[in-house]
Amino acid sequence: MRHLICALSAAVLTVSAWGAEARHPIPLTIVLDFRGPHTERSVTEMKHEFESLIKDSSISVDWRMRGEVKSEVAGNLVLVRFQGKCVLEPAPYLIDERGPLAFSYSTNGSVQPFSEVACDRVVALARSAMSGGDFAHADLLLGRALGRVVAHELVHILAKSADHGHDGVTTPALSGLRLIAPEMHLSATDLERIYTVP
Repeated sequence: MRHLICALSAAVLTVSAWGAEARHPIPLTIVLDFRGPHTERSVTEMKHEFESLIKDSSISVDWRMRGEVKSEVAGNLVLVRFQGKCVLEPAPYLIDERGPLAFSYSTNGSVQPFSEVACDRVVALARSAMSGGDFAHADLLLGRALGRVVAHELVHILAKSADHGHDGVTTPALSGLRLIAPEMHLSATDLERIYTVP
């Protein structure tokens, strides 16, 4: 873990230059750190949903699992840690759904490139919006929900701001229905926020 933190700390210096590179391609390495069970199908769908949401930006994403990160990573780096079970099981279980689905760390009011997703809360909220045949595609719907939660946090990180949007994926709260809906977008305002230094 110390080795990874050193690599991430070095990358923080690069992150501060993002705003100065307005409209130029932004290479972004997203390191996924799962602390509990997950499925490849959900992870694949999460990546697909995230890339769909940012398709109109200049961000090019390189996905890495935590174990794949060695001492050097090129480009900007963001660590996303997933706590809890990122698996939507057929039998419901009780969990407190109040509280955030994810959060990004900040230091002295400055948003850092580290985020944490509360998988149990995302799973519970996605499940609450599912019915009938949805459960046959549970992995895909959960991956879609996780992709939207990750995109929400990445806008905070890239915009270096805790501010929320008025529509789309960056609203202050996402309902279960919005997490699994067929379509969601990243607003033009949010795309601009990614390139603006606060």
